[in-house]
Amino acid sequence: MSSSTTISFSHFTLITTLLLLLLLLPLSSATSTTGHRPFTKVFVFGDSYTDTGNTNDSTAPLIFRQISSLPYGRSFFHHPTNRYSDGRLVIDFIAESLNLPYFPPYLNPSSDTTHGVNFAVGGCTAIPFSFFVKHNSTLDTIPQSLTTQLAWFKLYVKKSGCKSKVSTPKQCKALFNNALVWIGQIGANDYTYISGTKATSKTVQKLAITYQTNLIKELLSMGAKYVVVQGLPATGCFPLAFSLGLPPTDRDEIGCVGSKNKESYEHNVVLQQKIDDLRREFPEAVIVYGDDWSVYKEVYGNPAKYGFVERFKACCGIGGGEHNFNPMSTCGAPGTSSCKHPSRYTNWDGLHTTQGLNWVVSRLFLNGGFANPPFSHLLKKAAESRE
Repeated sequence: MSSSTTISFSHFTLITTLLLLLLLLPLSSATSTTGHRPFTKVFVFGDSYTDTGNTNDSTAPLIFRQISSLPYGRSFFHHPTNRYSDGRLVIDFIAESLNLPYFPPYLNPSSDTTHGVNFAVGGCTAIPFSFFVKHNSTLDTIPQSLTTQLAWFKLYVKKSGCKSKVSTPKQCKALFNNALVWIGQIGANDYTYISGTKATSKTVQKLAITYQTNLIKELLSMGAKYVVVQGLPATGCFPLAFSLGLPPTDRDEIGCVGSKNKESYEHNVVLQQKIDDLRREFPEAVIVYGDDWSVYKEVYGNPAKYGFVERFKACCGIGGGEHNFNPMSTCGAPGTSSCKHPSRYTNWDGLHTTQGLNWVVSRLFLNGGFANPPFSHLLKKAAESRE
């Protein structure tokens, strides 16, 4: 390597390091001004992007069934934790930022749920399973949906006596006191599962958002005051999207599959309209929209700025080539392998993201202006309610 190349690489590394350190600073300031723990507990919902262990090899969708084995978990936990990544998820970085322990999976009965519990399930849909059965979906649809997660939540809080803030105000106030509700990404699986059926994307959009909105409304009616709702990511940027057989001309300005990114973008537009409606119906609550789609566009459009070298190639997979992804032999299956430096990749296994991208997404969301209203506003309101 020439001296000029070494200098350029060092300069790049320094700039990247400084940028990422700057991303950390605002959150530390915001957290410290609102106390050691802005929230004492967090209730989490979502799919594989947020699932911290409710799914395992025996219950996961067949296409990604090796999550109970290495190399899943290799970069941080150094052993598999049934997370769909090489390490931590966005929700794990959120827990760290709030000075809370990682939120344990609901289906682990031995978990300490003092500071929250995670109901998210890998492969989960927003629309109930019966819809996909009706449309003869041949894909590996799992039976859990948001309806399942809401039922689990109600079982979990049954002992609290909270039913609604109208009928049981004291009990619900105690349940949601200093609590944050985090609704992670949900709905991407719904669009995937209708492939090969007569169901349309518009039908999925309408139903998925209806069920997601119903979940949020139910929690608000019970007394939730602080809610975060993540939108869909730019799904056209994943190696899986490139494997769907869509024409090579179907690309957007950042090189992702344009039709898939358009699908998730339009989903988010309608979702935000529904969130606005809920804000008017529940003016006492703070509902933050996390704009994951725009975060992805920012990172995938400027990968070097955030320290990434590979945008569209899975770190863990088989086949090499442009995407290193085969849906019939995904990460952990015989013959697959994982890259040496996952932090340089945005994608882990063809669909799910690396710990490196999850870290950047969490920081841009918390500090970088990709939330509406800003996360700092949520922290401020939570602090004011305790004064």
